[in-house]
Amino acid sequence: MTQYSKTRYTPSQAKSKIAKYCAYQERCHQEVRDKLYSFGLSPDDVELLIYEMIQHDLLNEERFAVAFVRGKFIYKKWGRVKIKMELKRRKVSDYCIKKGMKEIDGDKYEEVLQGLLGKKINSLKTIKGYQKNYKAAQFVMNKGYEGDIVWALIKEHFSEKE
Repeated sequence: MTQYSKTRYTPSQAKSKIAKYCAYQERCHQEVRDKLYSFGLSPDDVELLIYEMIQHDLLNEERFAVAFVRGKFIYKKWGRVKIKMELKRRKVSDYCIKKGMKEIDGDKYEEVLQGLLGKKINSLKTIKGYQKNYKAAQFVMNKGYEGDIVWALIKEHFSEKE
């Protein structure tokens, strides 16, 4: 459950604060909802303010999902599995998740994955053979890449480097 702040805001005070919060960066509905509850607002006031933020286009979950997917893939090099899990944890709708996931180009995805694998395999100097590939595979799967794609790339590009 969300922690409540000691300061309680009126709906009009909360509206200006939440407008700034939404304008600063893209937010999902749940983040805004949690923030409004932390202001000590009633559920009716929270839902009304969320509705108003959507009407003024300050809050758009589809736009949030697209920005989230793009950012996590390009900058943090997360895989599809981890990105989807994080969006679900934030209670983003399946429709918005699908829209966001279209931001990941298949060829670029494989290129990034191959780069991560190559870098990890090269960093494992003391480990030999299959163990090196296994550790590299575990590393990228923890970043959210699908196991079947990971092992196919390892067999295709890195198995001769044992």
